[in-house]
Amino acid sequence: MADPELEQLRQQRLAQLQAQHGGVSDPNQAKAQEERMQAMEEAKNSILAQALSQDARARLNTLKISKPEKAAMVENMICRMAQMGQINTKISEQELIQLLESVNQQMPKSTSTVKFDRRRAALDSDDDDF
Repeated sequence: MADPELEQLRQQRLAQLQAQHGGVSDPNQAKAQEERMQAMEEAKNSILAQALSQDARARLNTLKISKPEKAAMVENMICRMAQMGQINTKISEQELIQLLESVNQQMPKSTSTVKFDRRRAALDSDDDDF
């Protein structure tokens, strides 16, 4: 478990949590924290570049634009799999799609409802034929 990339990801997550819960007041610490975040992001990108084919990487980047939370979760999953030695060859686009489908099944379904207030619509009628 002394993998440096895993440690970097842990430090990145710790920095994210600290930033969410008040941040850092010392400018030197803030700069150092920002540099650590950039280094961790570069390490993550390096792992993803090694683990994903070009097509899969393009699909993941497209997903990142539309659903950043889901893309971050998939990126972290791929990084963990690579660090644990579960990835022997580059992940193809089809394998990434299967991985995304399994993530979709694990995620709770968000149900959204739309309510119409029909009384207001009836009162705002433009008809003058009363």
